[in-house]
Amino acid sequence: MKHARLAALIALGAGILGIATHAAAQADAYPQRPIRWIVPYPPAGTTDILARIMGAWLSQRMGQQVVIDNRPGAGNNIGTELAIKAAPDGYTVFLVNPANAINATLYAKLPFNFLRDMDPVAGIVRVPNMMVVTRDLPAKNVPEFIDYARKNPGKVNMASSGSGTSVHLTGELFKAATGLDLLHVPFKGAGPALIELVGGRNVQVIFDNMPSSIGHVRSGTLRALAVTTAKRSTALPDVPALAETLPGFEASAWFGMGAPKGTPAAAVTRLNREMNAGLEDPKLRVRLAELGGDPIIGTPAEFWKLHAAETEKWAKAVKISGAKVE
Repeated sequence: MKHARLAALIALGAGILGIATHAAAQADAYPQRPIRWIVPYPPAGTTDILARIMGAWLSQRMGQQVVIDNRPGAGNNIGTELAIKAAPDGYTVFLVNPANAINATLYAKLPFNFLRDMDPVAGIVRVPNMMVVTRDLPAKNVPEFIDYARKNPGKVNMASSGSGTSVHLTGELFKAATGLDLLHVPFKGAGPALIELVGGRNVQVIFDNMPSSIGHVRSGTLRALAVTTAKRSTALPDVPALAETLPGFEASAWFGMGAPKGTPAAAVTRLNREMNAGLEDPKLRVRLAELGGDPIIGTPAEFWKLHAAETEKWAKAVKISGAKVE
């Protein structure tokens, strides 16, 4: 009897080990073909830059090409809906960004619920937004900008990467805090907005995500007046924090990866593992730090908890700004 019970326990243990081994083998076998990473903005903006950096890392680590698929439009929603409706097979992923949290409140009707219809995969980074102006604008700091805008009504236009983005709403929070009347000019992504800003055409200021505009600031084609985090960024330590002029002001952006609901756990596990490995790699961390990024390392559940909290936070910003899109 004892021998029979022992044999049964050994068989059970072997079965459990076999299941675990099979699951691990499945994770290691993935991927078998290229992975499409949908980015809901045009090239050259923060989302595109981060996706290409992390996509190159994943391509090298996973032995299959990660192909960036830029799908801009409708305030992020075209790319989002495309990703949500894609086959949940592990071969389509999505660049999650603050607009996905903002749009839950900004839009009266959406054909999806992001938190419900997307599976979390991994975080990437949190970055400051940065108040950037054209070179020919006389203001050299935030108080001078406020003074100039008040004395020149109608002469300062505020660019953004699209209505309802963190870039737009950070500007709206700035307007609310200062009482300035700045005309919002939305573009289909940060790339097109920065082209107009560098060229000195139609727009004079943007509250951009740091990675997409930091190169222009370092080269001198644009001037940074402030970062929008509570403290200065180590990437640009000479640029003041906006809170130094407007106490309590803070707004930042964060990015990560999601996948269509129902994506196999083996694919999510492998992607999360390799993304976290990249964020811990010294060379990659230096590259992200140069862009002002602080890595978001953790489990899929931890990333989704962050996203849910940001959805609630930005809902307040939407209400303060009065912004609404049908």
